[in-house]
Amino acid sequence: MKTTDFAECLSVYLTMYLPGEAGLSQNTIMSYRDTFKLILSFSAEHHNLNPEKITLNDFTAEFVSEFLTWLEHDRGCSVSTRNIRLSAIRAFARYASLRKPEYVFEHQKILGLRFKKKPAPLLAHLSPELVSAVITQTNARNSYGRRDRALLSLMYDSGARVQEICDIQVSDVRTQKPYTVKLTGKGQKTRAVPIMESTALLLTEYITEQGLTANGRGDYPLFQNHQRHKLSRAGVAYILKKYCDAARILNPELPKHISPHVLRHSKAMHLLQAGVNMIYIRDFLGHVHVETTEVYAKADTEMRRKSIESAQIRIDADLPQWTADKSLMQMLIDLCGKE
Repeated sequence: MKTTDFAECLSVYLTMYLPGEAGLSQNTIMSYRDTFKLILSFSAEHHNLNPEKITLNDFTAEFVSEFLTWLEHDRGCSVSTRNIRLSAIRAFARYASLRKPEYVFEHQKILGLRFKKKPAPLLAHLSPELVSAVITQTNARNSYGRRDRALLSLMYDSGARVQEICDIQVSDVRTQKPYTVKLTGKGQKTRAVPIMESTALLLTEYITEQGLTANGRGDYPLFQNHQRHKLSRAGVAYILKKYCDAARILNPELPKHISPHVLRHSKAMHLLQAGVNMIYIRDFLGHVHVETTEVYAKADTEMRRKSIESAQIRIDADLPQWTADKSLMQMLIDLCGKE
């Protein structure tokens, strides 16, 4: 069977360009791959085009626009998901334009497709008391409970993204002063994050119990599942949900849906409320731009309330009765009476 230009271009893009020249992470590449799996399903379902027959000539702005509508209306995807898929498509269109310049005009029209605006979501975060209520639900009397306590404590203390937590290796943890953990974030950028002594102690006990102190085990995943493989993001989310559901019995104010990212938001908010400089919080979280970190300051209604209260000027009830000032009253009457 003859290979189509679309198949050739997409194959090289996903397997060579993205991991090689672009240097994107495996998770980002998988997200791009999933976008095109959906595109192939859409083309077969709505255009009667099997994956092996679609060409770059079929990959038009109109085709992409129909695909985005299908995502929202038929699959019920959110605006955020729609925008993520469009971002992947636009990136591919730029690449294809360089390899196949005869399609550059159509690809420029794809690049002109707009992202949809969406309302800014509320920044969900928990108070220190609620974070503690969740973590204390872990059962310290069995090994999985101790693993989960170390996991949740480190997630909060380090403010790590869930994938960063999943990717931590044993050698990334420093259990001597200064206590730190090395996190590998977006774009494979690493940063050393300080952690509390209590968290370091939990990790030390956990690493020892799991037999991870032996030579040659430094590259083992720090947090493992029943099969001794590293925890997945879904696995971490499941663990967090289990303890949130248990904590909600005594703390009904806990939100119904709490994702692992909520612990990251909570840590950032608590640092901000403690007076930590925004630049330090940016570096702690691994943000590239401080503008990304400023969202926490905008969301911190408690800090704003206290600032407003401290800046308020006291207004006395016994204000002078200006209506008794006849000269002032006459001036106002004269002023309003003029044409």
